[in-house]
Amino acid sequence: MDVKSAFLNGFIEEEVYARPPPGFESAKFSDGVYKLRKALYGLKQAPRAWYARLKSFLLKSGFVMGSVDKTLFLLSRGGDTLIVWIYVDDIIFGGSSHALVSSFAEQMSKEFEMSLMGELQFFLGLQIKQGLEGTFVHQAKYTRDILKKFNMGDFKPMTTPISTNTALDADEDGEAVDQKEFRWMIGSLLPTGPDIRAVCLCARYQASPRTSHRQAVKRIFRGFSDADHAGCRIDRKSTFGTCQLLGTSLVSSSSRKQASVALSTTEAEYVAAVSCCSQLLWMKATLSVFGLRLQVEGVDNALIKGEIESQWTGLIALLV
Repeated sequence: MDVKSAFLNGFIEEEVYARPPPGFESAKFSDGVYKLRKALYGLKQAPRAWYARLKSFLLKSGFVMGSVDKTLFLLSRGGDTLIVWIYVDDIIFGGSSHALVSSFAEQMSKEFEMSLMGELQFFLGLQIKQGLEGTFVHQAKYTRDILKKFNMGDFKPMTTPISTNTALDADEDGEAVDQKEFRWMIGSLLPTGPDIRAVCLCARYQASPRTSHRQAVKRIFRGFSDADHAGCRIDRKSTFGTCQLLGTSLVSSSSRKQASVALSTTEAEYVAAVSCCSQLLWMKATLSVFGLRLQVEGVDNALIKGEIESQWTGLIALLV
């Protein structure tokens, strides 16, 4: 569902004054200003005020806020569960009971001016397909759109987006390319998943892109790559990537250059392991909100039991 004029629903606690818009000036107070009681679009306080209003309403309605993700709210009633996730003025919700879902939609419509968008199909570049087997999330349409945008729809695919021997540098003697188009290409790749090392590598040269950088980006549109050790020619820092799975499904991934220089491949791997471990702890804490437990078997293998995975699938199968 989408909240119409969401930021206009928030009450602000700070003292904020605004000049009246043209045509609404007071004849008695020509130089007067208005003290705002509610937020307006453009105010820095508006997003926070809207979130505070919505959070207060959900908590009064019996929801419990997630201990890790503060935009996640859960309502348990009997043996059923309702999940609500907030993204600015968009709200995704679903549950294990159609009656509970319908009741929440009616309750929100009475409190706010809402637009019900129906079953969730597209969200932030993601396509969501729901079936009896579960929920499938992919980016097929987004991928086709960005390939068409850069006239690469007829290109043949590559097995990897960047060669393992490729090490980009500033290439100051190379031919300059359109900076706007280069940044556009990088920006189009960042929302894709999993976030791969090659995108971050090319993004470092957005200030002064060269032909070699553009060629590297064009290849990224056609494949996948792995991490490296001390691969940056400028500061010799390592770039690492991690991905976290729930059962057989990719939940999150990251790829970034390490903050410090690793003196060995072992040290670089330890830094990557710490980052991956912190994300796993976040996942574990989030799953605990749903009453699900993460069972770890061995040092290098984290397994989610089939019954836990089926419970998770059942909770999100009714997303609308």
